[in-house]
Amino acid sequence: MNPNDPGPDRLLEHDYDGIQEYDNPLPRWWLYLFYATIVFSVLYLINLPGIGTGKGRIANYEREMAAARARFRTAAAAAPTVTEAELVALSHDPSRLAAGKTEFTTVCAACHRPDGGGNIGPNLTDDFWIHGGKPLEILHTVTVGVPDKGMPAWGQVLKPELVASVAAYVLTLHDTHPQNPKPPQGVKMTDEAAETRAP
Repeated sequence: MNPNDPGPDRLLEHDYDGIQEYDNPLPRWWLYLFYATIVFSVLYLINLPGIGTGKGRIANYEREMAAARARFRTAAAAAPTVTEAELVALSHDPSRLAAGKTEFTTVCAACHRPDGGGNIGPNLTDDFWIHGGKPLEILHTVTVGVPDKGMPAWGQVLKPELVASVAAYVLTLHDTHPQNPKPPQGVKMTDEAAETRAP
């Protein structure tokens, strides 16, 4: 019998309301693929934690995350610490300011505008700050980000020197009076905080 011949000899014995149906087997490639997925699912199942001997995808994820945390801890420990005075001094260093401005324009301007007047993110040119306007507070915000508001932790992406340059550049944006700035947000900077930004 030719399996590709839909002849009457392939009709099934039963019928429903006078309707008969052919016995059409599935293509062999489809059956082999189906059997392969069953074998794969069994192998995948025994590799899950608590079921088989394999470490499993969750354990693999945890191992990779632990390695990443260790790598970032090492990088953070090796990073030079910046004092408030050094950060203010950087805000008067033309080469570091140029690097900070370039990076700010590349990664920060989408939320803060190129002139720092604020868009999605707050205005960086006025006296009001959500996370602190002192030099080291600005450096901290740039470094660790504000994840709940969508600001990445740039300290995990940029080199420490570049993070400091960006923070120093932000210091220079104060009182620049951009056009149509975003309304003030946060707490007004105290006179003491303003003094820490002086050269």
